Amino acid sequence: MTVVLIGTLDTKGEEYGWLRDRLIELGQDVLVIDAGTAAPGVSYPVDYPGDRVAAAAGADLESLRASGDRGAAVTAMGEGAAAVLAELHAAGRVSAVLAVGGSGGSSIAARAVRDLPIGLPKLIVSTMASGDVSPYVGAKDVTLMYSVVDIAGVNRLSRAILGNAAAAAAGMAAAYRGQRAEEGDRPLVGATMFGVTTPAVDAARERLRELGYEVLVFHATGAGGRAMEGLAASGMLAGVLDLTTTELADDLVGGVLSAGPDRLTAAGRHGVPQVVAPGALDMVNFGPRDSVPERFAGRDLYVHNPTVTLMRTTPEEMAELGRRVAAKLAEATGPAELFIPLKGVSALDAEGMPFHDPEADEACFAALASHPSTVRLDLHINDPEFGRAMADRLHEMIGGSR
Repeated sequence: MTVVLIGTLDTKGEEYGWLRDRLIELGQDVLVIDAGTAAPGVSYPVDYPGDRVAAAAGADLESLRASGDRGAAVTAMGEGAAAVLAELHAAGRVSAVLAVGGSGGSSIAARAVRDLPIGLPKLIVSTMASGDVSPYVGAKDVTLMYSVVDIAGVNRLSRAILGNAAAAAAGMAAAYRGQRAEEGDRPLVGATMFGVTTPAVDAARERLRELGYEVLVFHATGAGGRAMEGLAASGMLAGVLDLTTTELADDLVGGVLSAGPDRLTAAGRHGVPQVVAPGALDMVNFGPRDSVPERFAGRDLYVHNPTVTLMRTTPEEMAELGRRVAAKLAEATGPAELFIPLKGVSALDAEGMPFHDPEADEACFAALASHPSTVRLDLHINDPEFGRAMADRLHEMIGGSR
């Protein structure tokens, strides 16, 4: 088991030396990557010194020092550390990654671990971990620990916190090794789900399990969609069952759960077989009722719970969403098929429910029909037959692409 330490040894050399010793005491092999630009002045071995890290990013350490541009240096060293980690991971030499730092060190570490696979332990002890941590976590399983005090020497308090971090990294490294040993060879399928499409995804997931797949379900809340896009791009997924594309509605209208404009592109770009449905395109997400922007006064709103307010998409918005979905799938380099549930796209869109609006739905469906491979089913999206039909078709597509 090898824990990789990544940090700026020119400013945090003492702390990394303490962490290195503690990890060795805990039975770990340790590799040290220096992402600092000044001479570290440490007595312990540095496996990847700063000049080697800079070179991995196509930069020159002396030039970075001479420029005095801290932002450029942080960016370059983050890219270099990511390249070094990629090499180590490919060689099977990473069981966990541990980093400590302030804003700069945390940024370097966050970039360094960003491309590592989900499941591989990534722990950052940061002075920034008590605020908005999205720039450091993104859509990956990065664990952040608040340092409480600044990373400025080893003292009574920092010793306890860094000791916990070292113990956590060692424990996660051991667990990761065990996890890897237990992993089967079932192909992975990514699926997207919302509360209002859960029955459909449950039916599809059960069918895919019967067919021999392991299904990873992503909650379509922005981060979930980005996470699935990342996995599709990484090559880990054999196929994608993108039943819940609701994040596109938030991106179009201005809701709070957008996954960005690149949602629904990674599988197509990398040739991953995908079946897609307009799940929950009938709604845009906001926070509590009083947080809904004033420009939406008079729109059809539904208070899902005290912290979530949903807004029904209009026929014009649904038509645009249909065009966007069809256009994204038209760019796919692999097999892509659309499934259209004629009786509604979410639990709230069923007959008798608050968002039931056949006119709006048909505006979307008509636009989706421009995609040449479209299946129209006279079902509601949450009818079990709909989810199973998508699962069966994805299985056929995966078999045909091998």
